[in-house]
Amino acid sequence: MIIGIPKEIKPQENRVGCIPSNVRQLVEHGHKVLVQRSAGEGSGISDQEYIEAGGILVDDAAAVWGEAEMIWKVKEPIAPEYPLLREGQILYTYLHLAPDLAQTRALLDSGCVAFAYETVEVNRSLPLLTPMSEVAGRLSVQAGAHCLEKHQRGRGVLLGGVPGVPPGKVMIIGGGIVGKNACAMAVGMGADVTVLDINMDVLRWYDDLYRGRVKTLYSSRHNIETSLTETDLLIGAVLVAGAKAPHLVRREHLSLMKPGAAIVDVAVDQGGCVETTHPTTHADPIYVIDDIVHYGVANMPGAVARTSTFALNNATLGYGLKLANMGWRAAIEQDAGLKKGLNVCQGVITYQAVGEAHGLPWTQI
Repeated sequence: MIIGIPKEIKPQENRVGCIPSNVRQLVEHGHKVLVQRSAGEGSGISDQEYIEAGGILVDDAAAVWGEAEMIWKVKEPIAPEYPLLREGQILYTYLHLAPDLAQTRALLDSGCVAFAYETVEVNRSLPLLTPMSEVAGRLSVQAGAHCLEKHQRGRGVLLGGVPGVPPGKVMIIGGGIVGKNACAMAVGMGADVTVLDINMDVLRWYDDLYRGRVKTLYSSRHNIETSLTETDLLIGAVLVAGAKAPHLVRREHLSLMKPGAAIVDVAVDQGGCVETTHPTTHADPIYVIDDIVHYGVANMPGAVARTSTFALNNATLGYGLKLANMGWRAAIEQDAGLKKGLNVCQGVITYQAVGEAHGLPWTQI
């Protein structure tokens, strides 16, 4: 199979879909790998490394997309890339279609076969989303601490406090992979942390691990509203696989928070679990609504591109090889987890949550 690795063009996205060691494995399996020149530059990977791995350098994106039978990316295609998609071409990347009607329609119109990393599922876990959730969870507290600084219009609170001054209070809604990593960072910084979730087993996990160091609450509307009144930093870590995130914190709730408190909504790429969050970029990440500082970068791991690229590639290689070696039909027939990753197939939505999010028909593959 001919596999194409284009350079990511989403603003401030420095990750790359396939690293040289993975290109080498693809080549050893008999595949031809086209790599757009400087595709790995943002992750500290040179063109020469791709050449040594057996990749073929291509000067422009149109040539990569035009020849490749399978496109291996990091982020969803954006408007300039829509015309490059074609019928029957496999697209293997993050998609986050539920809040993105324009992209959904573009994939449908192209007739491509689109696999979303974030909906590949094995034993109720999301193996291709997990590494980036780990990165985003850890970054969320780092970003939130920055948002709380006075020159960012924050409260001027140091999360860890100092002797004689209490630490900042961090509220994490959602105790999954993002929440666990955010909690670890916040606790490590010395913050006062509360985690909210609707799964009691998840809350028991936090209680057992941290032995009272972290407070746990059932994620009810009452508990959310009560906690917001004391919170310096809110981390939105809610995930409904493949679906639009529910708005658990609404516009009217901002008045409950202290002026200068901060919100980092990691769920922003799925629509956000805070009503007032919207996607931003690393170049302009922060905005203020009702005296509350918001951080809404939709590709947070792109800030630490090298770490993120290698972590992601560790997870995506196995499924990518399966698609390349077997073709998509045989691959999903053999692998039920990969089958759940198929979101759009030759003009049809094949993932229920995406169809329901847009009010469009969907078909089980």
